[in-house]
Amino acid sequence: MDIIEVMKRLNKLEYQQKLLLKVIEDRNLDFFKLIVEKSLAEREVEDFYRICEDLSIELEEQKAEGFVYFHPLYNKFKYSLHKNLEPKEAVQACLKQGLFIPLMNEFVKYL
Repeated sequence: MDIIEVMKRLNKLEYQQKLLLKVIEDRNLDFFKLIVEKSLAEREVEDFYRICEDLSIELEEQKAEGFVYFHPLYNKFKYSLHKNLEPKEAVQACLKQGLFIPLMNEFVKYL
């Protein structure tokens, strides 16, 4: 294993350790637990947040235009998830932790 790989792993462990400390304080941080369980790096979580923020904006725009069917947005979400995450577990963890509530409430309909 080269030094770059070791540094990546060390950074991931440091990030997950920070999340675990937050989880110890608040047992309802299910998304953070999922991140640690699935061994995601900080960059991968940032990508998840960015995707959800973009989809949240799309959801609001579509609602303003009168859309009532959001399965295409769910499909974008599902296919953009990190390979270690399942849509159902991600949606449920986000809802429990209070992340992206309007978006996740729509997605729960398609699980």
